[in-house]
Amino acid sequence: MPSERKTFNEINITPLTDIFLVLLIIMMVIAPLLDQQGLNLTVPENVAQEQMNDKESKIITVSVTADNKYFIDGEEIQASELENILKAQAKNYPDGMMIQTDGDATHGAVVKVMDSARNSGITSISVSSM
Repeated sequence: MPSERKTFNEINITPLTDIFLVLLIIMMVIAPLLDQQGLNLTVPENVAQEQMNDKESKIITVSVTADNKYFIDGEEIQASELENILKAQAKNYPDGMMIQTDGDATHGAVVKVMDSARNSGITSISVSSM
């Protein structure tokens, strides 16, 4: 008797379905992470010095030093008081805020000033180096 070989005439799609379901679950977990909100920054244009002098009285200037200390108008401000002081000053400076940073200041210190400004209602923020 010759041995007869059974022919393969069906495709088993169960492993394929399992793979698609795993990929679907991975995409459902990753998709919300892709929609994170970042900072909207605009690059300032070169402005003539006369125009800057006219606007200085309407822009609050916050300085961040190399040792991560904050200064407003030459007066040192504690990090815990920063947001409260910016809220009080925001009404007097409608044109926004200029953050002057030292080259050795940490990124976290600058972002703290930006967050405090945003929470205080200041929408126009510029960053420059000292």
